[in-house]
Amino acid sequence: MNNFDIIIIGAGIAGTSLAYELANHKQSSQKTICILEREYAPGYHSTGRSAAFWSQTYGGPYIEPLTSASGDFLRNPPKSFYDGSFLNNRGALNIARSDQTNLISDMIKNFMDSDVKLHKVAENYIESLLPNRKDCWNQAIWEPECSDIDVSALHNAYIINAKKLGVEILCSSVFERANYNNGQWDIRTNSQSITAKFLVNAAGAWADDVASKADVKPVDIKPYRRTMVELELHQDIAIDMPLIVALDGSFYFKAMGQNHIWLSPHDENACEAVDAAPEEIDIALAIDRFQNIVEWDIKRLVKKWAGLRNFSQDRLPVIGYDSEQPHYFSFVGQGGFGIQTSPAAAKIAAHLMNHEAIPDSLKHIDISKYSSNRF
Repeated sequence: MNNFDIIIIGAGIAGTSLAYELANHKQSSQKTICILEREYAPGYHSTGRSAAFWSQTYGGPYIEPLTSASGDFLRNPPKSFYDGSFLNNRGALNIARSDQTNLISDMIKNFMDSDVKLHKVAENYIESLLPNRKDCWNQAIWEPECSDIDVSALHNAYIINAKKLGVEILCSSVFERANYNNGQWDIRTNSQSITAKFLVNAAGAWADDVASKADVKPVDIKPYRRTMVELELHQDIAIDMPLIVALDGSFYFKAMGQNHIWLSPHDENACEAVDAAPEEIDIALAIDRFQNIVEWDIKRLVKKWAGLRNFSQDRLPVIGYDSEQPHYFSFVGQGGFGIQTSPAAAKIAAHLMNHEAIPDSLKHIDISKYSSNRF
């Protein structure tokens, strides 16, 4: 089949979640939908390299509404969608040094008008959750509802359920060009020509490249590299240890077994849209910061990887039709929080694509902040 109603570029969490919502929506359920994916399998880049946690504070107060609105679906999805939960509660300890009291007060202030549960905790409580830490890290806010996300299960569930509803996914299909003529898009990939009534850009770090190739003004999406390492320690740690996040943005880590952790220096290095690989300087930075937090001995570096996070100018998602090309829709700029916001963001995008009012359950979200024409 080479003729579709909707073509979506990108089969990461953005593209697959939107495809599912469109196919499951009464207004667009009869439309033919196809996802074009440049790699040999969906989720090869950002989605497949996530640090895999759901935190209502991650991304700031303007991302929190999307994250919180996604929580119920992730905790207890419909049985027909997935038999289980995508979340496993862990909790997060957001820590600061003795000279960073302002970071504690800023975090509380930023989320005081939300339903996020945050508790400032005493030093002995910090020690019980993070033993053998350096003394200077003596302030913290406890975020009890932070959870791990089973990213693979969520992404696969979107793919499986989208396919059940008739969505087609074409992998190894590199988008080369799109021209809008006589009421349809003529799309060229590396292997075939396809037509569609609507073109959706869900290409993540490649979003601006896709826009340019469709003769649509890019919204200025910048990719940034984020480094992760897995370390094996000499001593055992609590498997259920919370996610540890530095409020100054210098690191985060979590236990991945009795003596393994996943660690990031929370780096954001501007780069090209590529198959990201970690650089030695960032790995060294991660380990150095870790050794300045806790008195734990590192046995070995187990593995290392990097992923791309993509941001708009104001670091908020871009969702909506282009003002000059009403058959082109952007669903990009999800940053590093696209997975934890995917249920709510995709539902909003599907309603906007169908020119429908946002559901009552999401009306508290100011979607104008995410408009594709706000810049």
